[in-house]
Amino acid sequence: MSYLVVKVGGRALLSNMDAILRDLARHTSSSKIILVHGGGDVVTAYSKRLGIEPRIVLHPSGMKSRYTSREELEVYVMVMAGKLNKEIVSKLVALRVKAIGLSGADAGILKARRKERIIIINERGRRQVIEGGYTGSIYMVAADMIEKLLEIVDVLVIAPIAVSDKGELLNVDGDQAALKIAEAIKPEALILLSDVPGVILDGRVIDDIDADAVEDLVDKIGPGMNRKILAASRAVKSGVGRVVISSGLIEEPITGALKGGGTVIHGQG
Repeated sequence: MSYLVVKVGGRALLSNMDAILRDLARHTSSSKIILVHGGGDVVTAYSKRLGIEPRIVLHPSGMKSRYTSREELEVYVMVMAGKLNKEIVSKLVALRVKAIGLSGADAGILKARRKERIIIINERGRRQVIEGGYTGSIYMVAADMIEKLLEIVDVLVIAPIAVSDKGELLNVDGDQAALKIAEAIKPEALILLSDVPGVILDGRVIDDIDADAVEDLVDKIGPGMNRKILAASRAVKSGVGRVVISSGLIEEPITGALKGGGTVIHGQG
């Protein structure tokens, strides 16, 4: 059975959902597909409606991330596993695709460890240790469960929510979820769709990167993309056919990525 893992960032999803899903539907005749979706901007909007002001923290690496308090976790779960996940499924069903929507917590598909403490840079520019909130780092993917579900449906739509051994629901990074799933099931390709056309260096998109050469680039591009290409390199080395980082804002983003659009991270040969 041929597998394809697609991760679509929240901004690309909200701007171009119909085109992305139409294109995804075309590929269900040749592959079983796992679609991992983002949606942080929608979570932010609903948090503010409920009087919860989202908090963004700066890490020593220079990367910024959402801090997930208990209150915002509740909104995150409602929006990601509820509203967005089911909107995507309903549109796929309308396209005559057998799709089911889950969170990573369902059947323990994604297990994660809660970060009990994190280090941030505070308003004074100093390092500070704070309580970790409800974010997690994935350590296990139930590949057998994913494969069994894909025997009866064509597309699994997964919200990036994991569960801890203590039964805590945890916010996990969507890219991390897609990459860990890809490492577990070894798809033909992992496609990361975002609102940028690929890995950009010196004002142009890099067409392809050998997985062994990724570390030579990490100091030349931004911290957010650094994480993507380092994780992509690990995925390729673990047996994923290739990883493509490309735009989710075009008419046929999945087809374009499979034809070499964006940046392809590949193994030797």
